[in-house]
Amino acid sequence: QVQLVESGGGLVQAGGSLTLSCAASGRAFSSRAMGWFHQAPGKEREFVASISWSGRSIIYADSVKGRFTISKDNAKNTLYLRMNILKPEDTAVYYCAARASLVSGSSSLEDDYDYWGQGTQVTVSS
Repeated sequence: QVQLVESGGGLVQAGGSLTLSCAASGRAFSSRAMGWFHQAPGKEREFVASISWSGRSIIYADSVKGRFTISKDNAKNTLYLRMNILKPEDTAVYYCAARASLVSGSSSLEDDYDYWGQGTQVTVSS
């Protein structure tokens, strides 16, 4: 079993930056692919970024490419999302997720993820 706890959300002005963290407990963090998703009010949850178990494969949603960076620190069992040049449309609850299968690749599909955090709110004011 894997537990995920997000932190780092908050209110920021457009153009600003935030770094989200996702602390993982449980087994084999270093062997798991991880991802970030977000859900804006009234919308479906959407893919943001994913990193493979090794960190060698990283994918981003087109809307965040060049602005967001996903990374994982295996020594700290922590996943990060650095968000720069934030826009009002980035406002959402951000969730981290982990795949159950080990040594797996990055994925943009929600169904590929088995463990989810409770989410952290990010609000970007214009």
